[in-house]
Order: sequence, then C-alpha cells, then structure tokens
Amino acid sequence: MTQVGEGQEAEENAPPVMTFGAPTAGEVLAERYELVEHINNDSAGRLVWRGVDVVLRRPVAVVLRYPGGDSATEMLQAAVAASRVIHPNLVGVYDAIDEADRAYVVREWVDGQSLRELVAADGALDPVRATAIGNAVASALAAVHATGMVHGNLHPGTVMISDDGRVVLADARTDGADSQETDIRAVGGVLYFALTGHWPHGEAPLHGATAGHGRAALPDAVRDASGSIAAPRQVRAGVPAYLDDLTMDLLDPEIAPPSSDVLAAELSRLDVPADEHFLEQAGPLRFAADTGEEPSPLASTGGRKVALGIAGLLAVALVGLLIGISTLGGEKDPKQEQVARPSSSAPAAGDATQAPTVVRPLHIEDVRIIDPDSKTRDELGGAEKVIDGTDAGWETDTYTRANFGNWKRGMGVWIDLGAPHTVKSLQAVLSAPGASARLLAGSGEHPPTSAGDKQLYTTYKTAIGQPIEDHDGTTMTFDGFDPERKYQYLLFWITKLPKKDDNSGYKIGVQEIKVQGA
Repeated sequence: MTQVGEGQEAEENAPPVMTFGAPTAGEVLAERYELVEHINNDSAGRLVWRGVDVVLRRPVAVVLRYPGGDSATEMLQAAVAASRVIHPNLVGVYDAIDEADRAYVVREWVDGQSLRELVAADGALDPVRATAIGNAVASALAAVHATGMVHGNLHPGTVMISDDGRVVLADARTDGADSQETDIRAVGGVLYFALTGHWPHGEAPLHGATAGHGRAALPDAVRDASGSIAAPRQVRAGVPAYLDDLTMDLLDPEIAPPSSDVLAAELSRLDVPADEHFLEQAGPLRFAADTGEEPSPLASTGGRKVALGIAGLLAVALVGLLIGISTLGGEKDPKQEQVARPSSSAPAAGDATQAPTVVRPLHIEDVRIIDPDSKTRDELGGAEKVIDGTDAGWETDTYTRANFGNWKRGMGVWIDLGAPHTVKSLQAVLSAPGASARLLAGSGEHPPTSAGDKQLYTTYKTAIGQPIEDHDGTTMTFDGFDPERKYQYLLFWITKLPKKDDNSGYKIGVQEIKVQGA
C-alpha cells in the first residue's frame, strides 16, 4: 500500500537510500511506535514504514531519514508546521523526533492510493469526481494558508484518495521556494491531471524543488507548436465549459489567481449533484487580471440563490399549468387510472382538489454489480439478467459465512433510471428467503473499477426506508422514497446471504428488479 507524499517510489535520479543501522520489523521507536512493515523508499531517500502506536493502539505511518540533524531539518520543520493545522483533508501529523543518527516523522496511516496511481490505473476521472477532489484540496490549502503557511508540494503524488473516499493532502515542505500563489496554481494542475491524465507543467518542477518528487514521471500535456497546453475539453469529451474555464484560468500566468478560501468556495459551489443542470448556467468565477479585487464567494452564492429562485418560479408556473390542463380535461374517468396506496400525506377521501397519483413502471437504463471489497472481481457478470423480465438472474458466489466470509461489506446492484424521476417503490425478487438488504440513493455515476465501486459505495448515503433483515420471503419491497425528491441512481445493497438448501454455504440470486414511479 503506497503512502502518498513521503511514500512516493524512488526514481532513477533519486538520492541513494542510506541503510546503515536501518530499522527492522518489530523495533519500537521512542518506546511507542512499533515498526510493522517496510512499505517503500521515497524519492527523497526516506524510508516509509507502516507502524502501530502501542499506546493508543492505532496504525501510523513512520517516515525515517538517515542521518538526522541538519539533513533532516526541513522534514522536521515541515512536520511541526503541519501538525498545527487540523483539517479533514490534511494528513494528521502526530510526532517528529530527531535522534541525530536518524530522524522520523509519525503521521496518520491512510489506506488508499494517490491521485497519480488512481489515474494511471483507471484513466482520467469524470468531471464530478475531479471537481470533488479539487474542492477537497482547495479546502485543505485554505486551512494551511489561514495560518500564514505554505504547503509547497502539491501534485498528483501528494493527493491521496482513501478507500473510504476521503481526499487528503500530504507531504508539505518548507524549503522557502514556494508561495501561496504557487499552491493555488498547483490546484489548476491537479484539476487538469484529473480531467486529462496529463500534467500541464512538463518535466520542469512546479515549485523550484527537484524534479524527482513525483512530478517528472507524469505524462506531459498536449501542446501546440508554441508550447501552449491544450484545454481539457480539447483533450477529452465531456468536460463542462465551466470546469474547463476555471482550470485554464488557474494555469494562466497572466490571470491573477484567487485566494485559496475563495477558490475553495467556488469549487464547493460547483461540487453539486450532476442532475442540478440549471446551476451550470451561472458559470464559474472568472479571475480577471486587470483588477486588484478578489472575487467574492458571496457573488457565486447570490448567483445560486437567483438560479434557485428562477427554478422555483418556473416549477410553480408548470404546476399551475398542469393543474389547469387537468381541470379542463375533467371528463376522464379517474377510476380507469391505477391509484397508488394512500399515505399519511395523501389528501382526505372526497377531496376533489387533488388529482389521483398514477403509478407506472419506470424504465431502467443500466444496471451494474457493485463489489468494492473484492480483488478478483469475478462475480460481476450477468447484471443485465435482473431487468430482462425472465426467470434467469444474477447470483453471488457461494460463501462460507452469511456475512460474505467476514471480509466484504456486501455486494449490490447499481441502477440507473436514465433521468431523475419521482419514485414510489423498488421491488427485488430473490432466489431464496433469509437475505438482508437495504436500498440507497446517490447522485452520480462512477467508473466500473474497484476504485470506482469503493467511491460509489461511500458516496451513496441516502437510505430509502429501513433495512430489511432476515427477510422471510423472496420479494423485497422498498417504498420509503421522498415524494418531494427525484431519483436517478439507486443501489440495492445485500448485507447478509441465506444458507443454501444443501447447507454447503451461503448464496443469493437476484432474479428481477422493478421500479415503480409516479
């Protein structure tokens, strides 16, 4: 498991790693930090270990440098400075110790992969995820800059995405060659890399440090004859204009960048569900070079309120129009319509002012099996069988335990309705009774990869009704949908498997999934 920042693998031009007196597994440093596993050596010649704080019994990362003393001053100073800033998007620094012959920093252990590794494995990210990562990085920088400090080492190798979806920034430096402006420019580079898979700064170091800190190995951006980089929208399709403009503004040396808190506010505004398309019309803040005033996040907030207000007025007008049409067409016999079951919010019997709710099957545009914890990913085939209207379905493998062998959080069927809809219920027909499952809703798609499945599972947090435990039938029905909300993406998540008839293990099949809408 690569630990980002200090844990970048060494390149050919990296300084040699000193191994005299190197630690061994089981050694306890400072009578507190037990070394468990040597992870790698970074590009600056430091050793990265996974360890355990034996006092607090928590995993830690231990970064060692040989020797200590003057050669480790910059590393220790950076660690001390970083420890003063507490933020959910910054790697926590716990300790910094100089023992003369060696020095080491103890910090938070983060299971996951760097942005560089993620893009190398899965390709460029979708705009929604790239925006979310940029928002997290800018928020972390805003916390650092608020103290008057500089990160000084922001690139795809120091941006980490943990297995639970958290984005963290690691490996700050204090060599004095950087400024808050270069930090902010680097956010543009990170956005460009996330959207295209290319680094817009070439092999030249971004901040004046040596090129061996995880930047030189990145693919260079596409350039024209004059050396100017191509915009993200010219490299790949599907990049929204507002995100393309913002990225290129941050990279343009002729345009003064905003402060990190303003940038974080703008990216937070843009980091909204993809189905809220009316927000895109407001566009991003443009950072003009001919003014000394910083753009205010309040301006973008006001734009959003205006957009919401206009959308609300349009919605009211549309509802009024539909009611008028319904009134004019009152000759139609309402008994011919299929009426939904009454709920606590339904109008009283005999209320002629409310039209009956018509329930209809919704078309399912796409389905996919979600398996975030499997390394083999050999159970993903056959998802289309759960919506083909036949008796055939998708099945899990056979497990030794009902909880997927105690090493999986579960498995699920991801459902895309093609567009946002008012949903009344979801019905899942299973192959056997005794299963447990829940239904979740989310706001976006994720790539069909292990990392994409992890991200999807951690971001789909809206529970639809209550989980169904040890169901005594083969048909599960979830009808706890919010009538005031529209849904496009759903996740039918299985948490417990029933025992097979021959008692040879645990397994379930999903025969059919149907969604009803209003």
